[in-house]
Amino acid sequence: MRVNELMLYRHMEQEKILRDISFLAENFNSDFYNKEDLRGLLFDCANEILEIAVSHGFEGNLWHDYLTFLLASDENAYSTSCEIVGEISGSINQAALHDFAIFKELFDYDFSEMEKALGAGCMSLLEDFTASCGHGSVFNKRVRDRICELGVSLAEAEDAAAFRKVLTQFYKEFGVGKFGLHKAFRVEHGAEGTEIVPITKTPHVHLDDLVGYDLAKKKLIENTEAFIHGRKANNCLLYGDAGTGKSTSIKAILNQYYEKGLRIIEVYKHQFQDLNDIIAQVKNRNYKFIIYMDDLSFEEFETEYKYLKAVIEGGLERKPENILIYATSNRRHLIRETFRDKADRDEELHTNDTVQEKLSLAARFGVSIYFSKPDKKQFQEIVRQLAARSGLFITEEELLLEANRWELTHGGMSGRAARQFVDYLMGTKGYEV
Repeated sequence: MRVNELMLYRHMEQEKILRDISFLAENFNSDFYNKEDLRGLLFDCANEILEIAVSHGFEGNLWHDYLTFLLASDENAYSTSCEIVGEISGSINQAALHDFAIFKELFDYDFSEMEKALGAGCMSLLEDFTASCGHGSVFNKRVRDRICELGVSLAEAEDAAAFRKVLTQFYKEFGVGKFGLHKAFRVEHGAEGTEIVPITKTPHVHLDDLVGYDLAKKKLIENTEAFIHGRKANNCLLYGDAGTGKSTSIKAILNQYYEKGLRIIEVYKHQFQDLNDIIAQVKNRNYKFIIYMDDLSFEEFETEYKYLKAVIEGGLERKPENILIYATSNRRHLIRETFRDKADRDEELHTNDTVQEKLSLAARFGVSIYFSKPDKKQFQEIVRQLAARSGLFITEEELLLEANRWELTHGGMSGRAARQFVDYLMGTKGYEV
C-alpha cells in the first residue's frame, strides 16, 4: 500500500485507520513485530471502521465505504476545484491520477492473506454489512445512499482514469466535504474559532406545500434562480404576520435548489460579529450560499443592526457574488419604533437623519416580500387542502367547523394554525386516514 506517496489526498480526517491498515499490509509477515500486537491492531481498525459505519449509516463493503468517505470528505486542491463545475484542466489532473491509482489499489486489496497470517477474520466480516436502520446520526439516508453508491462505482472502475471520471462526476453533482454532503449549516464557536457546522436533519418541505401566496413564491423563486445562475440578485426580506410561511418558504427554496449548488447557513442575531469570518470561509467555494436570519428584528436599545448594515453593503470589501442574505421578520422595517421615538424626532433638529438611520437596514434588502395573514375564506381553503393531502376522512362541514373553533384559541387564522389543526386531527381525534 503506497499511502505515503499520496500527493493531494494527504492529512485527511479519519485517515488513522488507513495508515494503520497500510502498516499492517507491509508488516503482517514480519518477525520484527509481535504477532499478537499486529492482530490487536487489525481488530482495532475493524472496530473503528464499524463505529464509522454505524454512526454514518454505511452498509455493504465497509472497507470500500470507508475509503469512499475519505474521498468524498477531503477538501483539497483537486476536489474543491471540481465541485459543482466538474472536470478541470491543468497539470493537477496528473497528480489526481497518481493518487487515484493508489486508491484503486486500496479498493482492490485482498485481506485474506493478512487475516490468515494473523489468525483474524474480522475484515471479511465487513465485506457485506447490513445496516440496522436507514441512516446514521451523522448522515441522513440521502447522503448515506450517495456514499454507498459511489463506493460501488469506484470499486467497479477498471483503472485510475475510470476511477477519476467517476469521482469527478460525483464532485460535480454533489460537491465535496461538509458543503457537498450537507445542505444546511449553523454557526458555532469551537477551539479554532468560528465553525460552520452541518445540520443533519432538515425538513423536507416544498413550495407546493405552502397553500396560496403564489405571488410571494414567484418573487422568491425569481430572485433565487437569478442567484443560482450567476445573474444579479438581491438580498431578500420576507416580512409579515406570524405563521404565514416565511421560514417555510426559505427552507423549501433550499430543498428546491440544493441539487444546483445552493446551501444555507443559519445565523442568529448574537452571531453577527462572526459574519466576516463566515463569509471568509465560503467566499471562494463553488456553491451559492444563503445566510439565513430567521425572525430578524431589533429593539430600540439594540445596536447590532448597525454592524449588519456594514457587512451587507457598507464595508470596503465587496460582498462575494456567491453569498446572499435572506431574512424573515414580523416587522417591515426590522427595528421597533415607539411613540417616544416620534417625540424625540419632534425635538431633534435633524429628524430625517434619525429616520433614515433606522430605515436604512431594511433598504439593504433589495427584494421585500410580504406574507399577509389569510382571511376566513383563504384560511378555510388552506385547511381543505392540508386535510386532503393528509388523507383525512371527515366531512367538509365538520372539518371547517372544527377549524373555526381551533383558530379562535390558537392565535387566529394562519397557515401555521391550519397545519397544527390538521396534525391535531390526525394525531388525537381518531379520524381514519
